Amino acid sequence: MSVELLDAATIVSFVEDEEAFNVSILDRFAHLDTDHDGVLSYAEMEEELRSLRVFETHFGIDEKPDPDELVDVYKSLFVQFDHDSNGAVDLEEFKAETKQMMLAMANGMGFLPLQMVLEEDSFLKKAVEKEATKVGA
Repeated sequence: MSVELLDAATIVSFVEDEEAFNVSILDRFAHLDTDHDGVLSYAEMEEELRSLRVFETHFGIDEKPDPDELVDVYKSLFVQFDHDSNGAVDLEEFKAETKQMMLAMANGMGFLPLQMVLEEDSFLKKAVEKEATKVGA
């Protein structure tokens, strides 16, 4: 993990750069598709959904939510990705929902930069790295 400065423009720029965004999507999808069948099952996506830390509210200290509530939340997140409701997420669904989530984050951030702790392989970290290469050039 690293502490980075991030703003909405950085996220939007990353998502709008089709080449960089698509490479990141393809890499993550391939990493998650452990059985290499070209779609993601709930079991394959569960760890990724958990990494969203939807219940983390106290500066990195997780509270212990009701286990049944957790299952319901993660299943509902999976359904958000599964646009055609066939029980699996294909590459296009994964890309579309990830893009929508990232743009929603950017929209919620506004224009002021925020200091955030980012995981090394996260899409947000990749957005920051892409922005840094533009600034350094």
